[in-house]
Amino acid sequence: MIIDIHGHYTTAPRDLENWRDRQLAGILDISRKPYFDAPPISDEQIRETIGKKQLAMQKQRGGDITLFSPRASGMAHHVGDERTSKDWARVCNDLIHRVCTLFPENFVGVCQLPQSPGISPANCIEELERCVKEFGFVGCNLNTDTAGGYWQDPPITDRWWYPLYEKMVEHDVPAMIHPSSSNNPNFHTTGAHYINGDTTAFMQLIQGDLFKDFPTLKFIIPHGGGAVAYHWGRYRGLAQMLGKPPLNEHVMKNVYFDTCVYDLTGMELLFKVVHADSILFASEMIGAVQGVDPLTGDDFDNTKRSIDQLKLSDDVRYKIFEGNALKCFGRLGAVLRGRKLLA
Repeated sequence: MIIDIHGHYTTAPRDLENWRDRQLAGILDISRKPYFDAPPISDEQIRETIGKKQLAMQKQRGGDITLFSPRASGMAHHVGDERTSKDWARVCNDLIHRVCTLFPENFVGVCQLPQSPGISPANCIEELERCVKEFGFVGCNLNTDTAGGYWQDPPITDRWWYPLYEKMVEHDVPAMIHPSSSNNPNFHTTGAHYINGDTTAFMQLIQGDLFKDFPTLKFIIPHGGGAVAYHWGRYRGLAQMLGKPPLNEHVMKNVYFDTCVYDLTGMELLFKVVHADSILFASEMIGAVQGVDPLTGDDFDNTKRSIDQLKLSDDVRYKIFEGNALKCFGRLGAVLRGRKLLA
């Protein structure tokens, strides 16, 4: 089985954005509970947007399952207030659940959290538990810079985050460290802000001792780990200077990198530097980079093509495409067995 652990609903019907525009304009009836009227999106619209896009590419590239979440740049936690984020997360997660219900053989849900700058992560617990318990979601996306490039929240090793981590551990749900759109004109969202967030999270983990308090907590650092693999010696050396254990003991038992690396040379480096036990197959289709690479004649985000060109043993290929995902996402195996997709 080939499990792509990093997919976003980037092709959602326009009615979702129309709802968001109305929300931000303040013209929805906020008296309605538990949240505003849902966007008027039909099952047929979902089938149309998924079937001709993500599902078509999944089949074309030989994939089986995509772990699917709301569009990352659309989370925009820096916009509005706590109530804004709560209602927006609920609407987006409901839509992901509908996708997974309509295409149970192809998609498994990962949730957006209702984060806001300066608001305790404990505020996210209700929505996390709703998605896990009611919808069977297996993970969440965690934005470590809710101010969108201005870094107002504490480092991810700070006890400020602990109430959320406790629930993640309780429900065996990992978090993908995933910034949202940039609110800072210095940082292009996908070209700089995302990579900044990935790299910063890894360095924060080196500086702290988070996994002593949470030995089973799991994080995914996407986009190949940001700049980490390219500067692996720098981070090994910094850990040593800070008096920390080697990275493979201090951090990498709890952290996974994904394969959203868009050329063969970068993919080769990732596999040379990071142990195969800590790599998860992912493509982020249809996401940050869209278009055909003139050097290969194939889509930039067809990461499986690069992996297939590596000389990997059958054991390593199993880990990358299936085994590590089942290990990282502790609830995933039961979900797939419940859908009779896994023995």
